[in-house]
Amino acid sequence: MSHLSNPSSLALVLGGGGAVGNAWLIGVIAGLGDAGLDLAETASVVIGTSAGATAAAQICSGVPLAELYEQTLAPPAGDAPRRPAGAPSSALFERMRAINASSSSAPELQRAMGAFGLEYDADLPPGAAERRRAVVAARLPSHEWPQKRIVITAVDAHTGELVALDRESGADLVDAVMASTAMPGPTVAINGRRYLDGGVRSPENADLASGYANVVVLSPLGGARPDRPGQFEGLRRFPDTELAGHVEALRAAGSRVEVVFPDADSLGAMGTNMMDLAARGPAARAGLAQGRREAGRMVFA
Repeated sequence: MSHLSNPSSLALVLGGGGAVGNAWLIGVIAGLGDAGLDLAETASVVIGTSAGATAAAQICSGVPLAELYEQTLAPPAGDAPRRPAGAPSSALFERMRAINASSSSAPELQRAMGAFGLEYDADLPPGAAERRRAVVAARLPSHEWPQKRIVITAVDAHTGELVALDRESGADLVDAVMASTAMPGPTVAINGRRYLDGGVRSPENADLASGYANVVVLSPLGGARPDRPGQFEGLRRFPDTELAGHVEALRAAGSRVEVVFPDADSLGAMGTNMMDLAARGPAARAGLAQGRREAGRMVFA
């Protein structure tokens, strides 16, 4: 039996995947648009996690897809490394792997990562959060919530619970995107709570598309492949947060779901370091070509 509350609607789900994944997302969406399927226009809601949160704000900003695509072909002006000096990636990944190994469930993992994020904040140099916010703000064409509904995922650092931030949440758009991309921090204060990357719970959080007749999931990480460092390193997935399970549940409820992972050409262009700014251009180009090819199988009622 169908339980759809939006029987003629479409939800676009944009997964995490670092700077490279963001470029691939923009490329795929632009390629679909070239082929006559403008998901930025037709989607009823855009749900973004981490890099997908940035992409959601970008494609719903009113800037033409072709212009956004061109901007991805070079490293963003004024961008900076994701992690502040003094926090080497190897040490962060080692800690995340230890948290992963000691967690027996998704909620436990999320709570432990939240605690780690708060601990990480205490070790940051002065001004790190402000500098990080400036980087995030520079990536967004607009700092106002768009007219189209977008949902940005984050994890409450105090409880480990997933939170869906939107225009009605009281969160500033820049802060919402900053929270969804905070891995492991600096965590972001919103309405008296502190939040970190929504990808701690799931790289896609596709279950938030429940009730929509049509769902398109673009997943740069291809279901969170463990061989691709730079995003969600060391975090294994439990059945209740895996993309496959979310897709199965959506289909069982009556949704038509199309999932797009990077194809062989896109994987080759993206490489294995999802934070490598030099790979953004190749990833966007490969995504554009893949999007044009994928459009033919996406025909929605």
